[in-house]
Amino acid sequence: MPLQDFVFYFKLGWEHIISADALDHQLFILALVAIYSYKDFKQVLILVTAFTIGHSLTLLLSVLDIIRFESKWVEFLIPCTIVLTALSNLFRKEFSLKAIRINYYLALGFGLIHGMGFANSIRMMLAKDQNIGWGLFGFNLGLEAGQVFIVAIILAITWFIFNYTHIKRLSWVLFVSAAVFSLALKMALERIPY
Repeated sequence: MPLQDFVFYFKLGWEHIISADALDHQLFILALVAIYSYKDFKQVLILVTAFTIGHSLTLLLSVLDIIRFESKWVEFLIPCTIVLTALSNLFRKEFSLKAIRINYYLALGFGLIHGMGFANSIRMMLAKDQNIGWGLFGFNLGLEAGQVFIVAIILAITWFIFNYTHIKRLSWVLFVSAAVFSLALKMALERIPY
């Protein structure tokens, strides 16, 4: 695969998570990461990688035409995953790494749904490409880089808040999760596929 093709797919993956049109994915990452502190950077990287794995698997199955879903249902289910993740945060009382282990499963499972959100548009591009594997690799590497960038911003903000304000971790988690919940619920209601 020529380097320019790899760069094209990398950029596509990066923009998929960084662009203004990716608010739903950004909110999902925020909901996932809200319960972590800046000290948990390693665990958060594993978390976003689990999301990328789920996302990648769905993209691969879609490009190979093994699975297909109607886009109106996918666009509805994506904010539903955000609502559920934010709700999980709102009812959480403990933030030990053992207590928040469920987030790895949420990231992986919900990554499958989020992967379908982009599958329809990338399916045609990759299906015409002789190097599907390299295209998917470039896209997913770009996606992962974008997620790490967003996570770094979120964790930098939490570092500042926890070190330079009197805001407690529970208050921060409740505030962020309630805000994400509200936005995602509005998205879900607007996208009801009936």
